[in-house]
Amino acid sequence: MSSQSSFLDKLVSRIDKLDPENLQAQFLSLIRERGLLETIFQSIQEGVIVVSSDGRLFYANSAAEDMFGFEISRMRGRPIARYIPDIDWESLSIMEEAEWVKLSKSEIEILRPRRRVLSISAVPLEEGLDGVGPCVVAILRDVTRLREDEAALVESERMQAIRMLGSSLAHEIGNPLNALGIHLQLLEREVKELTPDVKDRIGKLVTIARDEISRLDLMISKFLRALRPGLPELVKCNMPDLVHESLRIMRSEINERQVEVSIISESELPPVMVDPQQMKQAFFNIIKNAVQAMTAHDHLEIRLSADDRDMTISFKDTGTGIDEDIFNRLFEPFSTSKPDGNGLGLMIVQRIIQAHGGRLDVSTKRDAGTCFRIVLPLADRKARMLTHNKSKESTTEE
Repeated sequence: MSSQSSFLDKLVSRIDKLDPENLQAQFLSLIRERGLLETIFQSIQEGVIVVSSDGRLFYANSAAEDMFGFEISRMRGRPIARYIPDIDWESLSIMEEAEWVKLSKSEIEILRPRRRVLSISAVPLEEGLDGVGPCVVAILRDVTRLREDEAALVESERMQAIRMLGSSLAHEIGNPLNALGIHLQLLEREVKELTPDVKDRIGKLVTIARDEISRLDLMISKFLRALRPGLPELVKCNMPDLVHESLRIMRSEINERQVEVSIISESELPPVMVDPQQMKQAFFNIIKNAVQAMTAHDHLEIRLSADDRDMTISFKDTGTGIDEDIFNRLFEPFSTSKPDGNGLGLMIVQRIIQAHGGRLDVSTKRDAGTCFRIVLPLADRKARMLTHNKSKESTTEE
């Protein structure tokens, strides 16, 4: 920009000495230089916006338009606070130090047209576009992928620590349980020589103790399976068939609770490479959670669809929704709101979907229901060209 300012200074100082032909040539040079800068701004990946001191938008390059889902032709002169709230543009435009320090250490999260995390830096302009007075040039960088990678690394390290702790605890608990089981068997042999009434009374107590040991052993097995699910044995599967099989297992409880279930599926869905037993386990756990969150005449909708790369299976119920404190710990072990739940079901689902190279998304609304959305790669993915997407549709629930 300094070379352009130098050029303009020279042009202004000599404008009265230039003949018409030279003046026209200089203006053509200036237009070409401006066109080059505009081309550069429109081609960079960072968003560039110019905002007046009173918070109105006067310029945005194509990257910024894509980030926020607007068109500058419609937004020019309008307040930017709807998209970037809580920034004091007036203080920034006059170089107020406290505001600059705060901005340099901050990132903003936007939810529309899709969730992004943006880092922001800014430079003041004494005179903005169209003579609007002091402005701020803000440069926006999309750091969503970086933050997601950092979160994934933290989650991986956390799960590794849980695996190590869980395996150690399971081993330490398992040994005493085995010893208890053996001694209960010996006790049963000794009880046989007692009188019938004493034998019957003690036999009942021994049976209760053995049942509790079996329950603890089953809980440990589930916990270890949630931490270390076996490698999936992938075969081509018809996903609607797996959904129907999972529903068949739950049919008696569905009927007992008088819950309505519907399946909406596109015709001729392509196959998906999955481990059928693991995938049925994942479907079963999600369906069971949904059914137990609903009452009579509530509805569970299971929808299957596919594009040229992925299969999407969504489970949307009209139950009570998930409390915020539980939702934030949804996939952590032993996180449950059920009195008799162990909090391992959804953790198992997440591990299964991840092992299949898929993605699990959850959205919920209090007293309106919950939607689990599984995205799995197709068995025969088709290559496709990436297109520029300027969709303005929200992907989050209010």
